[in-house]
Amino acid sequence: MAQFANVSVFVDGKEVSIPNGATVYNACEEAGVFIPHFCYHDRLSIAGNCRMCLVEVEKSPKPVASCAFPVQPGMKIKTNTEVVKKAREGVMEFMLANHPLDCPICDQGGECDLQDQSEEYGQNYSRYRFPKRGVEDKDFGPLVKTTMTRCIHCTRCVRFSQEVAGFMSMGTSGRGNNMEIGTYVNDKYDSELSGNIVDLCPVGALTSKPYAFTARPWELASTESIDCLDAVGANIRVDTRGTRVMRILPRLNEDVNEEWLADKGRFAYDGLTIQRLDEPLLKRGNEYVRISWREAMAIISEKFATTQGNDIKAIAGDLADAESMMALKDLLNSLNCEHLATTGPALPADSRASYLSNSTISGFEDADCVLLVGTNPRMEAPLVATRLRKSVGLSRQTVGLVGPQCDLAFNYKYLGNTAGVLDEIANGTHPFAKKLAAAKKPAVIVGMAAVATPGVLPVVHALAAKFPNLKQSGWNGLNVLHTAAGRVAALDIGFGPGVTLPPAAGPKLVYLLHADTESDVLREVPSLAKTDSSRPFTIYQGHTGDVGASLADLVLPGLTYTEKDSTFVNLEGRVQRTREAGTATPGQAREDWSIVRAIAESVGRPLPYSDLNGVRARLADIAPHFAEVGKVQPASFATPVIPVKLQATTTFQPFFTNYYMTDPISRNSKIMAKCSAELPTARNSYI
Repeated sequence: MAQFANVSVFVDGKEVSIPNGATVYNACEEAGVFIPHFCYHDRLSIAGNCRMCLVEVEKSPKPVASCAFPVQPGMKIKTNTEVVKKAREGVMEFMLANHPLDCPICDQGGECDLQDQSEEYGQNYSRYRFPKRGVEDKDFGPLVKTTMTRCIHCTRCVRFSQEVAGFMSMGTSGRGNNMEIGTYVNDKYDSELSGNIVDLCPVGALTSKPYAFTARPWELASTESIDCLDAVGANIRVDTRGTRVMRILPRLNEDVNEEWLADKGRFAYDGLTIQRLDEPLLKRGNEYVRISWREAMAIISEKFATTQGNDIKAIAGDLADAESMMALKDLLNSLNCEHLATTGPALPADSRASYLSNSTISGFEDADCVLLVGTNPRMEAPLVATRLRKSVGLSRQTVGLVGPQCDLAFNYKYLGNTAGVLDEIANGTHPFAKKLAAAKKPAVIVGMAAVATPGVLPVVHALAAKFPNLKQSGWNGLNVLHTAAGRVAALDIGFGPGVTLPPAAGPKLVYLLHADTESDVLREVPSLAKTDSSRPFTIYQGHTGDVGASLADLVLPGLTYTEKDSTFVNLEGRVQRTREAGTATPGQAREDWSIVRAIAESVGRPLPYSDLNGVRARLADIAPHFAEVGKVQPASFATPVIPVKLQATTTFQPFFTNYYMTDPISRNSKIMAKCSAELPTARNSYI
């Protein structure tokens, strides 16, 4: 315990208490003293190679690099002496010796650490009289733009690649003035987390290629929101100029995404404006014609008036927000319609713990043994994969995989791709069962491919009976890894698959709420594939001309997650909200919940709320955790009854094989299309 005891040190005469083994930099940070730095980052290993963080330590013959120097009891640190100032000015002179004078055309301008610190420590002259060094730019692919002459060799990008992203091809070559950073064999940066090195780069060597030369940071308005292109719910900042989204950056949230962001959530923003639905459309023959909202409401009123509630079917898609699903559920329930479904595999909604990632995203780091079942977290939830990789890299975790073999960017034990392996683990006859039994905090993570396989969920829940340490006080190791932002909220309010079944003859009226997965829609309503008069009248409400719109007879334009205030629940059950970024909506598009409310008025079934706060109060009535924004409410576990027997020879199939194209926004993104074409491993990491 002695190594974790606190020691007292003095920073500029102020006494601070810091854990033994911490660095001088940590002590200065604790004392509230800013230390300039380039190479240091608190989530990466210490490099100590920029030397900008020099400070004086009593009895030390020369200034020391504070980021790499451990504290000692009673140490006296000085950060603002003439010796320190002169040392930092000398380091800055070396930094600028080879740095090009291209700040006016550099995309890092206004956000550049080198600019900020050279203002404090830079000189108005240079003693360097030799030609500046030139370095050939590297091709990192369609997302990261390189200007390697600006590189100051901080190696943040190298350390992130190897320690967080698992991209081992990046490193340094050469020494001294000939040192260069790049990929060893001229590979592209083939990782689904590549955009984070743009944030990490303290200069303009690595910048965003899609954002290049489009805006300056002082021109942008920032809005805090969340990413809705997967189920992690990463906290983001949406930067807009006028009504146009110019870029998306991560926000710090230790419990969800730390400070990282997956490439799809960061770069797919151009898909927000492509093939947008901005007016109601009515299908006449093989063409869609524009109509007014008044005409659309008249058509809907007529269809609802001539259709019994039992003949209506509603399907909510991956990007449907909680407010719109709540409004649609209330409307259809008032018409005695219970035929509600979502896209994606069916999950039991009786017990909330049976469809959540109960260990929580940050809790995945604490698990000492993890069993992955039918999932590839690198593609389905990249920011969950970073948590697993962190623990595996620190040798705190053993991972086993049952499912298609894939490159997870960390070490794991492949157990096979037949469902019979699960039976063996549940029976205790498989060698991996001993690891689960011996673990203090084991976790089982079930992917959508496994959920879609009949009989898997009963066996997974049987594991909890076999291994009591999966469910213990303060720990629930059973987890479902969702891929859709809207699915957990749908299950929370009872808008989920398997609630009821449509009539044998099929529905006569189908309402698609952001439902754009063709296979799932046709599975729920096979008659939509018909072209004769037996095909049901279909209404699609969404924001993009994708699969759902092509199946519809009437199209109603909604808003994207960056254009509205809406609620989503991530895979661990954390309630989070998007914020409207910008002020104008495209054309005649409207908020999704308000469209449903207008329909309710037109069909004579007005809803008991008229504003957004009213809808949210209704959500909190149905599920009280909706009132606890930003928090995870632990769910009590009850084993659901799922009377399906697992076939031992069944094999799992990848849930999707193209990380960059999984939803209407990313499918319409030109940036994501380039990634899909040029980055094969990140697109499909299956072996």
